Amino acid sequence: MSAIHIALLGMGTVGTGVVKILSNHAPNIEKKVGAPVIIKKILVRNPNKTRDIATDAQIVTNFDEILTDPDIKVVVEIMGGEFPAKDYMLAALNAGKHVITANKDVVAKHGRELFEAAEENHTDFLFEASVGGGIPIIRPLKQCLAANKISDIMGIVNGTTNYMLTKMTNEKMDYGDVLAEAQSKGYAEADPTADVGGYDAARKIAILASIGFGARITLDDVYVEGITNITIEDIEYARELGYVIKLLAVAKQDEHGINVRVHPAFLPNTHPLAAVNDVYNAIFIKGDAVGETMFYGRGAGELPTASAVTADIIDVARDIRHNVSSRILCTCFEQKPIYPVNKTESPYYIRLLVEDKPGVLAAIAGAFGAQQVSLHSVIQKRKVGSATELVLITYRVSDESIRLAMNTLLGMSIVSKIGNVIRVEAEQIS
Repeated sequence: MSAIHIALLGMGTVGTGVVKILSNHAPNIEKKVGAPVIIKKILVRNPNKTRDIATDAQIVTNFDEILTDPDIKVVVEIMGGEFPAKDYMLAALNAGKHVITANKDVVAKHGRELFEAAEENHTDFLFEASVGGGIPIIRPLKQCLAANKISDIMGIVNGTTNYMLTKMTNEKMDYGDVLAEAQSKGYAEADPTADVGGYDAARKIAILASIGFGARITLDDVYVEGITNITIEDIEYARELGYVIKLLAVAKQDEHGINVRVHPAFLPNTHPLAAVNDVYNAIFIKGDAVGETMFYGRGAGELPTASAVTADIIDVARDIRHNVSSRILCTCFEQKPIYPVNKTESPYYIRLLVEDKPGVLAAIAGAFGAQQVSLHSVIQKRKVGSATELVLITYRVSDESIRLAMNTLLGMSIVSKIGNVIRVEAEQIS
């Protein structure tokens, strides 16, 4: 068969990785596809920029040169950002071209529109690299685990925050210092809000939950809480109690509907995700047939992400080779209720500063009891000036009850400060 020509939108970190893989593995890829896969054109903003790798592809600055080229069958979007990336992808699909992307922002916000365009035009729309970098997770959810009813998806899906929490845990660095180090190493942006605020992870869990639960989950459905309030004290108390703190992306479905959230959590040391450190990502899934399974690896970077993009290119090229398309389209075919975070239940870790005098513990226990919050343990820790620090662990309780209890405590003169409130991601407290 004659060569399958593709175009890249973007020649940054991931684009360079795709060029490297397609070049270095060209003979092997040709055997897997049954035809050569050739990059014909690459769209860039600055054609004069010095790049790390040479390519025979034509460098263009006008997207129309790709859109109107009849030889180009596949458009690979790796430019990032919501716009104009989304508009380019939609135009390519409507022109009958297959589209591959690594763009979590566009998939999370505009996935429905792009899937509908792909279906109408009998083209493929693949996005394996949008979650987890080089970790295979989109295709396993759509194909390998398709026979399961998925109940839980829980993951560490942001390498920046996992790196930061690992450094805080292992080296007792405070938040400000570790953020500065992450920025100096290129793990965190100059404006780190998307990472440390949890929004990057929220986009990814919205995509995973949509596929895993067969229902359309949007970014607005995800409760988001970042790591900016995590302190060395919280890290140390977690260690003493047999936990680690991780920024978790959590999606669950049960008889009440679907709940999707991103937040820091105390995770038992025995949980498989507890050992995922540094910039690594992992996604833990429960299915009714398969049981528990976990996908682990590098969640970002030039070659890991390019690996997932190139795998999608090979998949689409095979479809073209065999004259098929749209084999697995949008799997969000059910309408399921989303229940709010205040109806979710879990144990909680609470750190308080209170007056150091008789009767304080009884008063605090009474405030919790009034909101139906049962305390598993209350530990008196260090002195802070004239106050004393308490660390409390509750039994499983609703988010709503915890919030009501916190409001009560804030109104009590014996409580100087609520240091932190963090969910414990465990079914039972031992």
